[in-house]
Amino acid sequence: MVRLVVIAIVILLVLKLVVSRLEPAMVFFPTRGEDETPERLGIRYQPLKLRTSDGVQIAAWQLEPEDPKADVVYFHGNGGNLSLWLPVFATLHGFGYRVLAIDYRGYGLSEGSPSERGLTFDAEAAARQASASRVANRPVIYWGRSLGGPVAAAAARAVAPDALVLENTFPDKASVVRTMPLLLLLNVFASYRFDTGGLLRGFTKPVLVVHGDSDTIIPYALGQRLFERLDAPKRFVTVRGADHNDFFDARHEAYWTPIRAFIDAL
Repeated sequence: MVRLVVIAIVILLVLKLVVSRLEPAMVFFPTRGEDETPERLGIRYQPLKLRTSDGVQIAAWQLEPEDPKADVVYFHGNGGNLSLWLPVFATLHGFGYRVLAIDYRGYGLSEGSPSERGLTFDAEAAARQASASRVANRPVIYWGRSLGGPVAAAAARAVAPDALVLENTFPDKASVVRTMPLLLLLNVFASYRFDTGGLLRGFTKPVLVVHGDSDTIIPYALGQRLFERLDAPKRFVTVRGADHNDFFDARHEAYWTPIRAFIDAL
């Protein structure tokens, strides 16, 4: 019996070690470098280097429109780098919003390697930068897309924005894993939580939750579940027929119109 217990403990420890090594590769899909910048589109911008509280230097872009109506701090998904998300930033800029977007550690030109704790430090650095450069009477909105949802929530705990946009994201990582039976057992040994709902407990500013009802990456039901957990003044927008990555530019009116109305009403 003792021998069996020892074997079981060893197996559990090995599984814990294996999962801890594999977890970053299963969650983060960074692309190094920069392929394109806003300059290629004729957009005035400032490349920034932000220093996190744990000493990592991360890359950021600040897109500057004329007479901005609001400041949007954008936290992108788990793939690519800032260059991949340039169409989104360009559209926001075209609507008259000043955009601050960061590349998480290990992404783009940012130092380090990604982890849940590390992205929390990155989020805090972005929140401090936005706070330091904000203008009175101009709202600051944090926008979290997919994995960027819990990152935006972490930023909101560090420095509260005037509002949040949560797009195609989830209440916590466990809820996503439950939709993938093969990963459910491994999640017992995982350390990442990405608890969007928990991080936003007590948040009282307006929140807009946007989700495509044909999302094959983060199921639509998870967006609804996150919405239910929020205590803040909130609104849910369903984008009919939209998958996870279907709406990036201004042509998708069903997506952009309610978002612009939400921000412009602040």
